[in-house]
Amino acid sequence: MKFEYYLAGRYFRGKRNDSRFLSFIKSMAIIGVAVGSAGLLIALSIVHGFKSVINDKVMGFAPHMTVHSTVGDPLFRADTLETWLTEYPEVTAAQPVVLHDVMLQSSRDVSGSLIKGVAPEGDVTDLYTYIIKGEYDLAVDEEGRPGIILGEALASEIGAEPGRTVTAYTVEGIPTPFNTPEIVQFRLAGVYSTGIERFDDGFAIADIHHVRRLTRLGPLQATAIDIRLGDPGQIETVHRDLERSITFPYRIENIYQTHRNIFEWINLQEQTIPFVISVMVIIAAFNLIGTVLMMVLERIRDIGILKTMGAKSREIRRIFLYEGLIVASTGLLIGIGFATLFNWVQGTFKLIPLAEENYYMSYAPVEPHGIDFLIVAVVTLTLCAAASWLPARVAAGTDPIKVLNLSK
Repeated sequence: MKFEYYLAGRYFRGKRNDSRFLSFIKSMAIIGVAVGSAGLLIALSIVHGFKSVINDKVMGFAPHMTVHSTVGDPLFRADTLETWLTEYPEVTAAQPVVLHDVMLQSSRDVSGSLIKGVAPEGDVTDLYTYIIKGEYDLAVDEEGRPGIILGEALASEIGAEPGRTVTAYTVEGIPTPFNTPEIVQFRLAGVYSTGIERFDDGFAIADIHHVRRLTRLGPLQATAIDIRLGDPGQIETVHRDLERSITFPYRIENIYQTHRNIFEWINLQEQTIPFVISVMVIIAAFNLIGTVLMMVLERIRDIGILKTMGAKSREIRRIFLYEGLIVASTGLLIGIGFATLFNWVQGTFKLIPLAEENYYMSYAPVEPHGIDFLIVAVVTLTLCAAASWLPARVAAGTDPIKVLNLSK
């Protein structure tokens, strides 16, 4: 073992009765690095968790892409467009849908909503996985009522429970004896909850055949085509390809455009929070300047003796640089251990609750990434090494004759 490593370790572990203040400063430096690195790792894990949970919810509720008319007219041969879209190998499902504003009424109250007509067996999304009451069933029951699915907030607003009748009606323009509303009575089959208010408060899902009757559309007409891909990571690539092929009056929009504000909010969290928390690591690293400088002053007589014994300046510099890195490494290991423990406890017991109406989830999610631990470790040690370099240079430049004369 090189004597620089040996002395750095001895100085780090060594305790003197007259150096309690130095031990306290050293402990504070270790705690500073530990808190900074742990805070950054926990923040990154939570941000990744937020992004994954919200991304999964949006991807589960909304289609990956939608084709619709730019002028607001219905698609008159939606079946032809559907067949053409399914020829793309990346497209696993394409389905005509009808979207229209309706009024929904139960025995207690009435509310406006957007109704979405989909295939009787279901749409191209994973909405069925979010059912919390009843079941995903759009079939007609024994009383002749087709099934309808409502968001939790919407069902609560009109006071509807699974099995109850929900009346939907639409009217174009001003109601008159010659312009009566179209009315269809549905059976509330299920209630879904995604935790995202805009999804749970304003959508109803029903069989497209009955929604066409509500909106007076023909059997082959639709207002849009919903598309689902086998790999969500190809959404933007496939969107660009389809955009070059689809011409006026059709327009294609991907999920990142439709729900741009949600994804921008996620990206803002991912970009800013780690930057703010990383300031803690920078402050902790540069606190080492004072800590290592105190170590140098405490060992000034030892430095003089080492130099008179033939130790070179670069070797003295390495001793205190290594000691600073030992302090940083100790704090970093404690920080990594605490962050790992926190991620396990939060992931298992979900101890930190959140207001679902504000954060789209009921608890703080964690998703640690191994690359984050590696980057934080490398950056922390690099900053600490840079911070230890200046006092180490001071130690290396010490004049042994002056030191030994002052110590007499």
